[in-house]
Amino acid sequence: MTIIPSLILKQLYTNGSLENTSSGYRFGLKNRLSDCKIIEIKAIIIDGTLINDEAVLVDLEEGGKLGINDITAANPIEFPLKRKMNVLVSGEPLEEGKYKIEIKFEVKPFGKLTLKVEDSITSGDEDIIRIPRDETDDYSDEAIKKRQGFVEAFTGVKMEHTASYSFDPHLTQGNIEHFSGVAQIPLGLAGPILINGEHAQGEFLIPMATSEGTLVASYNRGIKVMNLSGGATVTVVGDAMQRAPVFVFENARKCREFVAWVNDNMDEIRDHAEATSSIAKLLYIDPYLSNKFVYLRFNYSTGDAAGQNMVGRATFAACSWILDHYSDGITNFYLESNFATDKKASQINVMRTRGKRVIAECTVKRDVLIQHMRVEPEKLNYHSNIATLGAFFCGANNNGAHSPNAITAMFIATGQDVANVAESSAGIFYSELTPEGDLYLSLTIPSLIVATFGGGTALPTQQECLRILGCDGKNKVNKLAEIVAAVALAGEISLGSAISSSDWVSSHEKYGRNR
Repeated sequence: MTIIPSLILKQLYTNGSLENTSSGYRFGLKNRLSDCKIIEIKAIIIDGTLINDEAVLVDLEEGGKLGINDITAANPIEFPLKRKMNVLVSGEPLEEGKYKIEIKFEVKPFGKLTLKVEDSITSGDEDIIRIPRDETDDYSDEAIKKRQGFVEAFTGVKMEHTASYSFDPHLTQGNIEHFSGVAQIPLGLAGPILINGEHAQGEFLIPMATSEGTLVASYNRGIKVMNLSGGATVTVVGDAMQRAPVFVFENARKCREFVAWVNDNMDEIRDHAEATSSIAKLLYIDPYLSNKFVYLRFNYSTGDAAGQNMVGRATFAACSWILDHYSDGITNFYLESNFATDKKASQINVMRTRGKRVIAECTVKRDVLIQHMRVEPEKLNYHSNIATLGAFFCGANNNGAHSPNAITAMFIATGQDVANVAESSAGIFYSELTPEGDLYLSLTIPSLIVATFGGGTALPTQQECLRILGCDGKNKVNKLAEIVAAVALAGEISLGSAISSSDWVSSHEKYGRNR
């Protein structure tokens, strides 16, 4: 018999489903865990009051309604994954406010379970203006046209360009809600770029989605110089995705004791975390203690996925087991403490890695740099040292020129979560003169969060860009990381040279929209 941790069990309840009806009130359940059979509902308790069995019906929608006394081992409710049911309670409606709901039931194969949740009865909101939505199929042409008509009626703006798209809107289910059209962003190609990676080897065309004039031209210029010098060597040196819960205790000593317990029970914690996914692997947990708080930074490998949602589920399962088995003084718990620094730049990511830690290197030949960039290696290196001091002085998370430009343009093109640019923007740039008078350049991106599976990577135009890069399919995420880092380094060559040789403004005047 498998014991389900209490936090996991709560996922059966549909939050926000508690509402009054003409004959009483109701709430909803949905199986989000595993196929099972309900063989008995022993009790339903609302705010400490046991509800009379005769007042309760279970509405199975397509399966009709059953009294809870009709549910037995001989007449169970088949409750497969994703099935919904409503619990109907007849009697007086509930007043507005928050209620504690407790359900005691027996399920095959999990045995006797107790579900405890809280939900609220809210006041009517009939007068709120709502964007049209179709509960049956919100991605149908009819639902989309209703929303487009709503936009025109509400704003006076006809959706002419944004309403034009070339794919089935149903493909966006799980990626966006209230789908109404598309935002078309210009797509340019840079390259081919020569990369000597462990996963990316050869020449690659680079799709870049941007509206910034000169950006693609600038990367093309840097790629040319890089190619003439033998290309970029790229190495993925680290890989970890985090979720960071916080546990609250009465005092610091209990915090210390808890961390020791976690270390002693790592095998069990790892088993519960990894049971939620065939891909996520718990690598290690970093504990950080402050005041009366324990921040546990769970570190995972996540395959081809970026993995934020994956590690959230895994850590939720692990912490559910912890909360059920550690009883010495936990006074509060939150699944995320801000210590994972989702969508935020942070020093811990620079030091400890988030996503992929990638290093791109190249040695630009002296003659190539002078002939094509009109700048000597000594001048570019000198400027780089001054710029590093400037970055340090102002507290920037990147001492390079503009690596987030390449990262953002490639993220948009390939369906990455663009908000991850906040973390991926960190960069450590280094240059030195070689004994031959050439210029060695290196860019470390310590928290590059990329994926070739999941999220927006499967959408039609984004998948097409991944195919252009040769990064569609399994086991391609490190290849994509190496390509992104190489392109980012090419941009450092181009912009650094433009600033050092005073070509920067004139290039924008020629190719951009300054005039």
